Amino acid sequence: MPVNLSAPNPADLHAVPGVELGITMAGVRKANRRDLLVVKLAEGSAVAGVFTANRFCAAPVQVCREHLAAGQGMRAIVVNTGNANAGTGADGLARARSTCAALAKLLGVKSEQVLPFSTGVIMETLPSERIEAGLPAALADAKAANWALAAEAIMTTDTLPKAASRQLTIGGKTVTITGISKGAGMIRPNMATMLGFVATDAAIAPELLQPLVKEAADQSFNRITIDGDTSTNDSFVLIATQRAGHAPITRLDSAEGRALREALIAVSQQLAQAIVRDGEGATKFITVRIEGGRSEDECRQAAYAIAHSPLVKTAFFASDPNLGRILAAVGYAGIADLDQSLIDLFLDEVHVVHRGGRRAEYREEDGARVMKQPEITVRVNLHRGSAQATVWTCDLSYDYVKINADYRS
Repeated sequence: MPVNLSAPNPADLHAVPGVELGITMAGVRKANRRDLLVVKLAEGSAVAGVFTANRFCAAPVQVCREHLAAGQGMRAIVVNTGNANAGTGADGLARARSTCAALAKLLGVKSEQVLPFSTGVIMETLPSERIEAGLPAALADAKAANWALAAEAIMTTDTLPKAASRQLTIGGKTVTITGISKGAGMIRPNMATMLGFVATDAAIAPELLQPLVKEAADQSFNRITIDGDTSTNDSFVLIATQRAGHAPITRLDSAEGRALREALIAVSQQLAQAIVRDGEGATKFITVRIEGGRSEDECRQAAYAIAHSPLVKTAFFASDPNLGRILAAVGYAGIADLDQSLIDLFLDEVHVVHRGGRRAEYREEDGARVMKQPEITVRVNLHRGSAQATVWTCDLSYDYVKINADYRS
């Protein structure tokens, strides 16, 4: 069961002027399930994205990078679930391009103005003919209010759809930000299978979108891990339709730029945390915060060492306060001149370790009490500087093994 996560209420997901979403059942892998999403973008929309750092990246990731680099102005997105189109060689590239061409023809745009995304099983031939056959139905279904169904259409092992939305005022005009994400396993985005799509009607200089989406990813999707595996298909895309009617934002350090940035990061973090809360077999949502580092990078190193550790994650699943595992993870995180005699460790408000050793007042029953909670914060202070970093993860349960052992069946 997801950890304190429920399906989004469609009424809470604001339509974004300039974006229409259509969903259908194309039978990509299984019959009678929504598995094909088409997103129509108004002319003049700006699009930017960040993608997996996995060098064995999927065909759609390669095609997306090519199309974004071509700078033709994106007009549509097509997403299929059930098949990742990864590890498919030249044939996979040809099929991703064929899907783009088919959708472009239906819309009367160029093939380079379509971005393809796939998620599902790796190393199986993409049934592009089924996807292309389903495109007319998806387009016929396109509506501005289809965000909740779109979130459902991109699910694989997710148990719940994931969506977030908020509005703010810029220049006296209401600006909307709405997004969806998917992912539950193979999650250690390094920019899992992770997909995220966020749209806004904000008017913003197109050249600002790439640094904005990168920063949003770094503060959200690049701060989560379920199993430490970086997918072949990770993608996070930001769309700005320019329809809100305020004066265009030309600087991210302006008051308007900062307001948009903060709202975008908040939506992205909500979507990223929803992935962790719905992690395969997860029973606990864990915030790992490292403080007192010399740099944010070394804090992030230590946080991920804790969050990736199977020993730490299984201890949390069992509610076993075997907290030396956390100290061991910090120790092997790769901080060469770390002074263990300075380290403090907390579980929520419980002070466990002081100056590198078990705190005299610490009682194991207090640690066990915290570890039984569905949400837990692990806080480590390195006492070597003022930097900090936060990562979100989950525990590792029996069900994670079952889900992945049965994934293709």
